[in-house]
Amino acid sequence: MTYITIVINVLAMFSMIVGVLLHSGRGGGLSDMFGGGGGAALGSAAAERNLNRITTVLALVWVITVIALGLLLTN
Repeated sequence: MTYITIVINVLAMFSMIVGVLLHSGRGGGLSDMFGGGGGAALGSAAAERNLNRITTVLALVWVITVIALGLLLTN
């Protein structure tokens, strides 16, 4: 059980890092590489909302697995 939780934790961690890097900040970001320039891409607002949701879910999964690992490793 501990090994499965560790694998999920590491996958969530790396996925969250990628998700954060894909966000477009004030100056663009890595998402401009895939979506073209700024607001010119069609559906960029929907893509950004979906990316926010996915990153939030990944962050929650990571926090839950960190807590689970803490509980598993103390016993």
